[in-house]
Amino acid sequence: MARYVTTIQSTLSPEAAFAYMADFSNARVWDPSVSKAERVGDEPVGLGSAFELVARFAGRDVPLRYEIVAYEAGRRVVIEARRPGFVSRDTISVEATGGGSAVHYDAVLAFSGVGRLFDPIMQLVFNRVGAHATAGMQAALNS
Repeated sequence: MARYVTTIQSTLSPEAAFAYMADFSNARVWDPSVSKAERVGDEPVGLGSAFELVARFAGRDVPLRYEIVAYEAGRRVVIEARRPGFVSRDTISVEATGGGSAVHYDAVLAFSGVGRLFDPIMQLVFNRVGAHATAGMQAALNS
């Protein structure tokens, strides 16, 4: 299992930061590994909302369909994509701070079967991808 955890301090209100991050189609703005991100449907973002992404990972473009599997409005969202051989699960939580909000991001990439043998290598790749996404989140959440 590869895991990347970060916290971004934002000047946005907790409500605005949460709304931005929960709409996972915004990933194309803050994550340079994402070349495409679109929300499926036009219902308000919430439990069951889905997002079609194309992410570059380990030198390949990987189509992913993320779905919100847990949703606490204004506070916490869990977004998950499943493909044969792995699950990507991102947990985003937001809390108020004196000058805005803190956005906590916890991403897990869990491989199954023989793919687990590559966990140490995937952790290195995930760290690099996560660091670039963190920089993008910092810019997006403070502009």
